Amino acid sequence: MTILVTGATGRVGRHVVDQLAKRGADVRVLTRDPSKAAFPAGVEVAQGDMLDIDALRAAFRGVRTLFLLNAVTGDEFTQAIITLNIAREAGVERVVYLSVFEADRAVNVPHFAVKFGAERMLAQMGFSATILRPTYFIDNEVMIKDVVLNHGVYPMPIGSKGVAMVDARDIAEVAAIELIRRDHAPGKLPVETINLVGPDTLTGSQVAAIWSDLLGRTVVYGGDDPSGFEQTMASFMPKWTAYEMRLMAERYVSDGMIPEAGDLERLTGLLGRPLHSYRSFAAALAAG
Repeated sequence: MTILVTGATGRVGRHVVDQLAKRGADVRVLTRDPSKAAFPAGVEVAQGDMLDIDALRAAFRGVRTLFLLNAVTGDEFTQAIITLNIAREAGVERVVYLSVFEADRAVNVPHFAVKFGAERMLAQMGFSATILRPTYFIDNEVMIKDVVLNHGVYPMPIGSKGVAMVDARDIAEVAAIELIRRDHAPGKLPVETINLVGPDTLTGSQVAAIWSDLLGRTVVYGGDDPSGFEQTMASFMPKWTAYEMRLMAERYVSDGMIPEAGDLERLTGLLGRPLHSYRSFAAALAAG
């Protein structure tokens, strides 16, 4: 049966599609603009978005399993609720949902609270779901690369508790493994939650030291105060989004994003290989 992938052109979604295609799955993607999408041969493309009811209903025809990924938008929760309702209407109960690490705790951060709401909906509506909870994406570092290289400052206020940043490629491969497991299961599987973490739990100062070593010159940590970070973000994104990013950074400083016992072992067991490290990603950025 077909697996429907939402968010298929983003940093995680495109890797999910590639991983599913490599594994021989029947894949359909939902995208607003098919002309801008480049997918592997055999991937079916459905045009539309998660607020287009007719397009959603058409996209779910013949689908058994859903990968639900919502971008951080003002109507993210509405998109999730509608998509899960249409999925249920279409008889789809197998879902892999991309949530966020400790979604149940960071209730003051809008997109964390939204994702926890969707998690509750999955459980209470009886879906057979895997909930993926990634930490901070290593791939976010693309946004701050120029600040590091040109000004010698690591500007992300991630604090001193430690954040186990995760690579989008690792997120996507675990998602594909879980999608196929759910899709091929002879019956309904219980709801499971998987924390998606990186192999190293790093503080702001430790990340700056990695960059210093890679570049052969001093890179300093910009500190824990998120106000400057918010102002910078507001220069190229909506102010409400920048404020949300500030709230998220405050959680990094107060709590960190620290793996639970067994998280790393579970992930390396699923993947059959080591996780991508922060250092290797940063080295590729520096070389590029």
